[in-house]
Amino acid sequence: MISVVIRNKNQDKALTFLLKNLTERYINDIGEIIVIDNLSSDDSEQVAKKYDARFITIEKFSYGSSANLGAKCANYNIVVFFSAHSYPVSHDFFKLITSKFDNRNDLAGLRCLHSPNDYRNYINNVSSKEDPNKSGLIFSGSAFNKEIWKLHPFNNDVATFEDKEWSKRVIKNGYRIEFVPAIFSYEIKRTKKQELFRFKNDLIGNYQLWQEGPSFKNACGFLVMSFVRLFKNLFLDTYYIFIKFILALKFVIKKPTKLKDL
Repeated sequence: MISVVIRNKNQDKALTFLLKNLTERYINDIGEIIVIDNLSSDDSEQVAKKYDARFITIEKFSYGSSANLGAKCANYNIVVFFSAHSYPVSHDFFKLITSKFDNRNDLAGLRCLHSPNDYRNYINNVSSKEDPNKSGLIFSGSAFNKEIWKLHPFNNDVATFEDKEWSKRVIKNGYRIEFVPAIFSYEIKRTKKQELFRFKNDLIGNYQLWQEGPSFKNACGFLVMSFVRLFKNLFLDTYYIFIKFILALKFVIKKPTKLKDL
């Protein structure tokens, strides 16, 4: 059986849909559902209880520590992670994962498909050894072997990219991470504050993992190009708003009577 672990913070509506999806379509494939919650102030706990999911609070959150807590609490060797704002789509999502892990002691993790990049790398057979960033584990919509996790837990100290850091480490130790054609959706709308938080963590995480970071020249270039895009988009948005207004006005003044008049 499979343990499904969900990372959540104030996502009660998204969590409701994910849990409804899991319990209505995949309940025979899942042994348990665990919600790792980062001090939510909404109705997340009540939602979890409604769908009989275990609700576990993490107070000192980091991406690695939440992944480790979820893995520690899981009762089954195959652990599938989701963020609350993601959900499985393909009908055989968990069956494909289970069949890939069968009798594969060298298989540390599986990356499911949710983006054009995933699909391209899957079709082109780009291995995680070649590209641990885009073919390695991704936290949401991935599965991993708990027995291998016991030997190689996630890093609690990285700002983000705990999945990519883990991928590099387990591959270096002789294990494999592969794609599985199980499809899921990743759907989120971040506030400007959340985007800033993510940007800050990504800067730190990129440096911790890849020893890459922006130079002074890059930072200045980012500032200039951001303003260029801002004013370009403002001009285009204003132009097309005006054109749409003119078209709507013409329609109001003289409604077309025939198809050819449209």
